Amino acid sequence: MNRTGQLPGGPSEKVKLSEFLAGDRKPILLDGAMGTQLAAAGVEMGGQTNLTHPEAVLAVHRQYVEAGAELLITNTLTMNRVYIETHHPGLDLREVNLAGARLAREAAGEGCYVLGDISSTGQMLEPYGDLSEEDAFKAFYEQATVLAEGGVDGFIIETMFSLAEALCALRACRAAAGLPVIVSMAFSTVADGGRTIMGDSAQDCALNLMGAGATAVGANCGDLDPFQTAEIVVRMQEAGSTLIIAQPNAGKPKLVEGRTVFEMTAYDFAAGIYQCYQAGARLLGGCCGTTPEHIRAAAGLLKKEKKEA
Repeated sequence: MNRTGQLPGGPSEKVKLSEFLAGDRKPILLDGAMGTQLAAAGVEMGGQTNLTHPEAVLAVHRQYVEAGAELLITNTLTMNRVYIETHHPGLDLREVNLAGARLAREAAGEGCYVLGDISSTGQMLEPYGDLSEEDAFKAFYEQATVLAEGGVDGFIIETMFSLAEALCALRACRAAAGLPVIVSMAFSTVADGGRTIMGDSAQDCALNLMGAGATAVGANCGDLDPFQTAEIVVRMQEAGSTLIIAQPNAGKPKLVEGRTVFEMTAYDFAAGIYQCYQAGARLLGGCCGTTPEHIRAAAGLLKKEKKEA
């Protein structure tokens, strides 16, 4: 099977994402950050840009394809009803998610897969907050249903700080469509087995998410650099995870003149991604601050591994 997911020897149709992920043991490259790329292009960050500046979103997706990404992530991170109603009143949930799926699908063409991006509601679940698990489930289910209608090949639930909310989103995605679901947690420390800000350990996250039917589990964003993310990967592999994703930021976030910046070079980022691969992650990409250059550097470093796998 080649990088497009097609079988050798003929013009057969691209295999389903589930088959592609279950194939050989080669590393699989995802894209990098969308928000910081949109900001660099002078437009607003967020899913609403799918409607206000679709050409900018499409351009970023295409840059990642050119850099070597095999899986594109839709620009729909927090486009669930709870988040929209509290942050973007008046934004049409169906319209923005369908647009996000369409733009990623257009850039992906026949050679790449598309993951529908889902993240937190921005609210705390009961008993820590006011959001009931039932309402959270409904919000995730609605968004996943629209993304599936838009033609995504699978879902990625990412930048989740609460294991309880991640499990809720996972159940909703599995109920909405029979597609692979990748779940990625955001960790604030590697100490004590790796912990999210809610205190969930890397091992507990891996065990619970795998037990609930996640196709892959892993880490993205948070307060860790790529080399520290590799330590989280080790903990998840020790918990028995067979398919692990690592999407670290371009280094630790720094506050410079009131702005959050990420200063890790593409070369150093790629070295960290390679360490994540050696630690056991097979799905590899970038989060905040990463650019097509970071992904291109990672692709170059992983090229030998892809050939030998």
